[in-house]
Amino acid sequence: MRTSPALKAITVINLRRSSSSSFLHTCRLGRERERPRFGYHKLAFAPVFKAAYKKGSMARDSVAIRADQKSYSYDQLASSALRISSLLCSNDLKTTSEKTKNENSAVLAGGCGARIGIVAKPSFEFVAGVLGTWFSGCIAVPLALSYPESELLHVMHDSDISMVLSTEDYREVLQNVAAKSGAKFSLIPPVPNVSSETTVFDQSQAEKMDGQRGEDPALIVYTSGTTGKPKGVVHTHKSIDAQVEFMPKFSVRGIWQRWRESYPVNGNRAGDAITAFTGVPTMYTRLIQGYEAMDTELQAASASAAKQLRLMFVMAISNPLRGARKAGTVGNPLPGVQVKIAEDESGSDAAGVGEICVKSPSLFKEYWKLPKVTKDSFTADGFFKTGDTGKQDEDGYYIILGRTSG
Repeated sequence: MRTSPALKAITVINLRRSSSSSFLHTCRLGRERERPRFGYHKLAFAPVFKAAYKKGSMARDSVAIRADQKSYSYDQLASSALRISSLLCSNDLKTTSEKTKNENSAVLAGGCGARIGIVAKPSFEFVAGVLGTWFSGCIAVPLALSYPESELLHVMHDSDISMVLSTEDYREVLQNVAAKSGAKFSLIPPVPNVSSETTVFDQSQAEKMDGQRGEDPALIVYTSGTTGKPKGVVHTHKSIDAQVEFMPKFSVRGIWQRWRESYPVNGNRAGDAITAFTGVPTMYTRLIQGYEAMDTELQAASASAAKQLRLMFVMAISNPLRGARKAGTVGNPLPGVQVKIAEDESGSDAAGVGEICVKSPSLFKEYWKLPKVTKDSFTADGFFKTGDTGKQDEDGYYIILGRTSG
């Protein structure tokens, strides 16, 4: 699923307490007029921000985020993000070192590029923390709540985090981790009250924004580390702009439940029903295992719901919204996505079988400070090697056969 060119938007989390998963919906927000007060950096005005700013004045009082049975407006989101931006800009944060510049290309064309660790449960505060980080010209590094201290310290040192933003829930743990890694610590400012603070939207200022920084890094997300130490995956503003829907935590039981809630057996589609699911092969394997462990009645309800969805692979391949959805396949490439099969040159695989390689606007840029790994992970013409073995059937639909690499 992709955004319309006419409505580029920042994605924010819309949470439902009754569901174990959270989904991202498009949001539009602006920035305050008095630039010196917040110390904005030009990086904030990559294409997604420029378009979002234009829409801010039209949506300021509308609901941007629902979390914990509360609703927050776009005005509150913008104000909170700007507070965080001001906090970051007022601190003497470490900039990208010369050593890092030599090891990694993910540095900014005109900004500090300081990495900011953000720790919070899926919430309003987390979204505001990410946006505030981007507004200040820094790079957001989400820190998983499930990480043991040793992994947190690895991520802190590897990404050279300058400051950690946290909610009160995790103050003690994160203050300790920040101190051990030489980073600063701050609580995420409280949510502003709309009656006491408003954000001034000036649509005329949007045309003056610099929209040429889409290739600058915006986010570093660390892998699970199942095949070694966690690696930092670098996403640019441009690649984030090309994505619209995520599930932040994988839960077999929660996903099946969310699907059944969307399409109950009585045939009535829920108002907030999801229409597509994106996952990697391992996730689909776990979902099948979960399905096989259900009783007959639950299997019937789950199968009925799953038939209403489009299944997608790595936000690149999908069975069609309209047209034949073929069981056992993951469909065809989405618009703007290129996919190819890299056959084993040794000839050990059957004809037409090989590693699935993808190329798209939403693809990450590189692995943080791992130039050799980055080089080995991409083909010479810029396709990412997914590590999955696959083939195409007689209709061109892609079939995943297993893992090429562990």
